[in-house]
Amino acid sequence: MTLPRFTIPRRRALLQLALGATVLGLSGCGFALRKAPTFAFDTVRIQGMEGTQVSRELRDALQANGLRVLTSATPASGAGVPPAQAILTVLVDQRERVVVGQTAAGQVRELQLRTRFVFRLRTPTDKILIDDVEMLLERDISFNETQVLAKDAEEAMLYRDMRSDIVQQVVRRLAAVKSL
Repeated sequence: MTLPRFTIPRRRALLQLALGATVLGLSGCGFALRKAPTFAFDTVRIQGMEGTQVSRELRDALQANGLRVLTSATPASGAGVPPAQAILTVLVDQRERVVVGQTAAGQVRELQLRTRFVFRLRTPTDKILIDDVEMLLERDISFNETQVLAKDAEEAMLYRDMRSDIVQQVVRRLAAVKSL
């Protein structure tokens, strides 16, 4: 028994049909690319822990999404600066490095890297929009004293990824606020 052979135009038509069915299937299930967040406020003031890397990346991400970001260095009002509609207070922004595994000789074999970030969002009239939220991200990393430089680079990369993850989570939570 011989299998049917498809001509090139017929193959192309079948491929287009399969591609069209895939697109319809994805759109029908509700799949959509993540859109840029929309915020209930146009101006936000960031207070506390402003010199940390997470706070700087958060400021940059909020500005990239169209918000005007004020800091403690920005005057509260006057001089042409509108007052902030929301105040983001960073309460905790810390990194930890904890030993979780050792050899029989007491040498470190595994570390756990942690990033803790706590914030709240309120209006200038002290109406709480988002109560204290604690984010704790943890990553495990093996350690080998013969590869210290490589492990330092890996640790820096993991901390950078955790910072980026926290910034994205905070931006999504701020966008979830629907009214002031």
